[in-house]
Amino acid sequence: MTQAPTPTADTVRRLVRSLLKDNVADSAGPEVRPAGAGAEPATWWVGTRHVLRLAPDREAAVRQRRELRLRDLVRPHVPVAVPTSVAYGEWAPGLSYTLDNKVPGGAGAQHDVSAVGEADLAGLLTGLREVPVRQAETLGVPRAAPRSLESMRRAAEPAAARLAAADEFDAARLRQLTQPAAVQLAAQPGTAVLVHHALTGDHLVVSADGRVRGILGWADTVLGDPAEDIAGLALAVGSPAAVRAATLAGYGARPCLRGLWLARCDALVHLAGRLDGKGETPLPLLRTQLRHAWEAILLERVTELREAGEGREEDADEEL
Repeated sequence: MTQAPTPTADTVRRLVRSLLKDNVADSAGPEVRPAGAGAEPATWWVGTRHVLRLAPDREAAVRQRRELRLRDLVRPHVPVAVPTSVAYGEWAPGLSYTLDNKVPGGAGAQHDVSAVGEADLAGLLTGLREVPVRQAETLGVPRAAPRSLESMRRAAEPAAARLAAADEFDAARLRQLTQPAAVQLAAQPGTAVLVHHALTGDHLVVSADGRVRGILGWADTVLGDPAEDIAGLALAVGSPAAVRAATLAGYGARPCLRGLWLARCDALVHLAGRLDGKGETPLPLLRTQLRHAWEAILLERVTELREAGEGREEDADEEL
């Protein structure tokens, strides 16, 4: 099997000069720099207006070509920007590239999502549900079976204990998700929709006023459980905002709670694994995701207030 070439700054510079030769006055071309360490596929900033993404292997090239077609299918259905390719082709035999216009705004981790931004996210979830499943299948978008929440709950139990021992988490909080509740929150058959499947903070483009201006990273999109995108938003922007956005999008209690608990179990498992040396995700990000996922939603806050009120009433009765 032939080893895929490793893209370098010179590789990128030569490619960019050939693509933008009619749009730049300097023969050296615009500045190019890596967008981040370990990007997959390799991602480079090109000047201030473009992003170049290089597929590192043939599997990634297949996903990237599908992504370009998928973005065109999704764009009319969602109220936020979806990246537009200004040039695409092969940077090496069998390995594709796309030069995209940069979507203005910052990463989700840089700005908090406002109430209007939550409405933007609701429009995104609504639009994904409206994309015709058959058309997405025609493009080659794969189907993904729903995850078992009960299996996630069982995996989260030792993770919660591990984090409790490290003084990172109160393991008793996981008891809210009982085995019967996990079974009850199983995905309903016939509910598959287009799922972005990677709604991380890096893929949310948020402006300084808290509006969600665009969504990046469509390569891992699947047809599957809409609760997965609710879970992704819970990790990225917090559970209350994610549940409010999903509710505005017309999702009922079951998918909202399912997404909430998927996020909470994921956050526990990933942080515990990282403490044991697994994975490369930075610990601060995993701790932020844990905090976001375990923020109480309105229903939980009302329950806590009710229980606290009942406790005060019982104390008063005892004093009387």
